[in-house]
Amino acid sequence: MFPPLLGAAIESASAISLIAAALFGAFLGVERSLAGKHAGMRTYALVSLGSCLFVIIGTLSSLQLSIFPGINPLQIAASIVIGIGFIGAGLSSMRGDHAELTTASGIWVASGVGMACGFGFYLLAFAATAISLIVFSVFAKLERALRVRYGKESE
Repeated sequence: MFPPLLGAAIESASAISLIAAALFGAFLGVERSLAGKHAGMRTYALVSLGSCLFVIIGTLSSLQLSIFPGINPLQIAASIVIGIGFIGAGLSSMRGDHAELTTASGIWVASGVGMACGFGFYLLAFAATAISLIVFSVFAKLERALRVRYGKESE
């Protein structure tokens, strides 16, 4: 659909976006795996990768179909947010008494990281990944210390 040279450049940029999304998602998942959670590296990488792929598809299809009014890649991005919310809800309800809200929230962030990569916002994706890792690890230690200090150690 695109001229050959432009098509190759677009495919190369898209491949870089997909690789970045999968790597950033995997970084988030490593911490979850080390924390003994069910959703780990592969889950986070795939959620991020899938979100990136949907954004790329939406963006490229809107370019190809630009002669038609009303094509908007942000509609696909909005649908990703809703769909990942359902995955998070399923994760939360599957664990019985102990809802895995942090894992569900992390998967939602991994989806956002993938979307950022899909739109080519790599610095934003990196920042979100780094901040999320801090929330997963540093905040968990801080939270445990506060529970010990104030007598609410049970989880």
